[in-house]
Amino acid sequence: MRAIRKLNVAVLMLAMAAGVAVAKPVTYSAQLTSSAEVPPNTSHATGNVDATFDTDSKMLMWTITYDKLSGPATMAHFHGPAPVGVNAKPVITIDANELGSPIKGMATLTDQQVADLSSGKWYFNVHTAKNPTGEIRGQLMPKN
Repeated sequence: MRAIRKLNVAVLMLAMAAGVAVAKPVTYSAQLTSSAEVPPNTSHATGNVDATFDTDSKMLMWTITYDKLSGPATMAHFHGPAPVGVNAKPVITIDANELGSPIKGMATLTDQQVADLSSGKWYFNVHTAKNPTGEIRGQLMPKN
């Protein structure tokens, strides 16, 4: 009995010494401006994207704030793959009922979306009636 107890303790200690692999979250941010839109516009609106990506679950979680839009937001999306100054198709569309600032949400990404995001090829933008192609935009870049 004593030998089994010692074996259990040894196995437990070995497991603890080996440690558990823990995913390091990657944080992303973007400043949303009218000058970053393609083509640029003259809006005085600004905003920010703060996002965290969990490398184990492939879950992207975000909080997006904006101010001084020319009118109510009509759409908002994460787009990619595209470098700065190039337009791309939406990859994540924000639900029309969730467009008020702050926008909070999450989505599980595909392997290709993870690769594009990690390569700096995603941007976020907010659309309005006055600027239907996008009023403010910002490229997501890693913070850490």
